[in-house]
Amino acid sequence: MRQRELFALAMLMAMLLPAMTGCLWDKDEPPPPPLPSPFDFDEPIANTTWYHFGNWTDALDFSVSELNLSVNATPIWSLGTYFGIGATTFEPTIGVNSAGTLFVTNWGGLGRGTHVIRSQDQGLTWEDVGPYPGLASGQVLNSNDPYLYVDPWTDRLVKFDMHALAVMFVEYSEDEGESWSIPYPGSGVYTPQDHQSIASAPPGPDFDGPLLHDTVYVFCINTGNQGPLGPFCDTSIDGGHTWEGQVIGWPSGRTQCAGLHGHLVGAEDGAIYRGNPSCDGPAAYRSLDGGRTWTEHTIDTAHQSRGHEVALGTDEASNVHALWIATDDLPYYSWSQDQGETWSTPINVAPPGVNYTGFPTIAGGADGRVVFGYIGESNHSEWSGYMGIITDTYADNPLITTVAVNAKADMLDDTEDCGSVRCGGFGDFIDVVIDKQGRPWIALAHNPAGEEGIAGTLVTGPRLRGPLEPLPPIVPGGPETLGL
Repeated sequence: MRQRELFALAMLMAMLLPAMTGCLWDKDEPPPPPLPSPFDFDEPIANTTWYHFGNWTDALDFSVSELNLSVNATPIWSLGTYFGIGATTFEPTIGVNSAGTLFVTNWGGLGRGTHVIRSQDQGLTWEDVGPYPGLASGQVLNSNDPYLYVDPWTDRLVKFDMHALAVMFVEYSEDEGESWSIPYPGSGVYTPQDHQSIASAPPGPDFDGPLLHDTVYVFCINTGNQGPLGPFCDTSIDGGHTWEGQVIGWPSGRTQCAGLHGHLVGAEDGAIYRGNPSCDGPAAYRSLDGGRTWTEHTIDTAHQSRGHEVALGTDEASNVHALWIATDDLPYYSWSQDQGETWSTPINVAPPGVNYTGFPTIAGGADGRVVFGYIGESNHSEWSGYMGIITDTYADNPLITTVAVNAKADMLDDTEDCGSVRCGGFGDFIDVVIDKQGRPWIALAHNPAGEEGIAGTLVTGPRLRGPLEPLPPIVPGGPETLGL
């Protein structure tokens, strides 16, 4: 009996020994390598670039399994830069046509008016294309506020100046500023006429009557404290030559609490939008009939707008995107897929370390891709220009790629409260556009350099139109491109 038990035990050990040996051997093998991080780029991440989620959440603090990134949010190595335009600016606006030609405003004031500064080589060189006094077309030799706009459906370059706080003039160019039309005056109701903005769109679903131009033009202005407290708007069916007469830019019977407003923007579906605070919070005002009537759509009541600049942009799918600076000094972003009827839950889109912001602006690219801009800093002393990019805005927790276009030592202003008051060349607002290649461009002022206008962009980064892939790299700019 004893021998049989010993034999059985020996057989059991013979069967278990290989498995036990394998377990012991596995302990001596190195652990499997970690999964590659999507932020392991060929080049190190610059100290002016952040990959983050909303509410200052650094994406690099998460493990690969925790990131849960969608295919449309694949991180792309990004770097910001800027190019000086060689001229001063005030409340800079920027436009870009389908050929990639850039235009930025230069404010000349009394006796000189607004000039348009043009670049045909992605910001490397700039030239003044007027319009100049003495030409047969003439020029309005006064400008309280400069403004330019490029019609994305026709490529027409529109210069929309406000003269003596009384009337706006439309001057346009069909050849990138080589020649200009005569000035065509807009209509007015109350004075002062201030804070003008112009945009275009195809005729909307409720547009009625003939159209004598490829797109409908709409402008809105702030009427100050005379008359009702709200913007007035006007419509042109012949490309800005004549105007139908100003109408209230809000729903009849609705009380208004703010007259100043953000830039107008048109959508592919014919809707035209204007952002400004309603009495309830930051709001989108929408017109489906070419600016003749307007509806009001409050975006958020929990994060009240600190100022009048509620920025709106539209993407290629006619979705609407909004950015505003709330009373906590932070930029909040929200989107709508139903023409502003309902809005997503707003998120703070500032990168970690940026605590104070101002001058919001926004533009949409392909469906679900957006760029927003603002100035910001951490301690009320060193203001930089920022662009934030989202390539999958409908994700539950969208990845944000933020770049500063300037180095911290190359600050754009050092005024303590620059982000919340008029500040040198920034004035009341800045501007951002996306070119056909999908590259974003932001118009800013470099106040220490004599309030020179600068055009910020990406050296490379995510394309905001077409396939989601890196933009072709360009030569970086920086302070050496300043010309004043």
